[in-house]
Amino acid sequence: MYGLVFDVDGVLGDTEGLSVTATTRMYEALYGLTDVKPEDFTPYIGTGAEVYCIEPAKKYGVDIDVKDAVESRHQFFMELLADDPDISFPGIHALIDAAANAADWKLGIATSSPGKKSKQTLKSSRVNTDLFDAWIHGDMISHKKPHPEIYEVAARELGISPADCVAVEDATLGVESAKAAGMKVIAVTNSFTAAELHEADLIVDSLEEVTLENALALLKN
Repeated sequence: MYGLVFDVDGVLGDTEGLSVTATTRMYEALYGLTDVKPEDFTPYIGTGAEVYCIEPAKKYGVDIDVKDAVESRHQFFMELLADDPDISFPGIHALIDAAANAADWKLGIATSSPGKKSKQTLKSSRVNTDLFDAWIHGDMISHKKPHPEIYEVAARELGISPADCVAVEDATLGVESAKAAGMKVIAVTNSFTAAELHEADLIVDSLEEVTLENALALLKN
């Protein structure tokens, strides 16, 4: 039995721009901070809401209240998804359906996002979560990516050794997390360049390029 474990933001759902907008609006609303740049957030993609809010603010000398900041960011993010736009990336549904219909594959989700946020993101990505055997989100773990905990927990919930799992990631820290857990990694260049994602076992420009056959080949290599 094999496992295919997906990150959410930047892999299943095109949310990185939404996250930047929501966090920028939070900074302005709570702290009057208006000169934050989109690239200030890039190093913290995949690390979870707390780090994503804290670290860019440090650059501008702003000491934030983490709880208030995360709650405000979440509110702005949910407002951006209020009209339920289709934010799914090409190729995700074919790959998910293929694994769901294969007798020797199980499906998992491993996202640093909180449960409510990931639920809405998956809904707007038109992902049928009933097809997944494990759904691990940020509220369920103590250590966020790049720590391997989330992928270790996902493998345990699937009942599959990490060595028999392939993670699908878009972020450098996510790749690091999955590799540290002992998984093979497919990285898609939705958020980082191929050069930045070089530690992954397979790098693609779209999940339309990924099949169960080339995922299995990584495990057999």
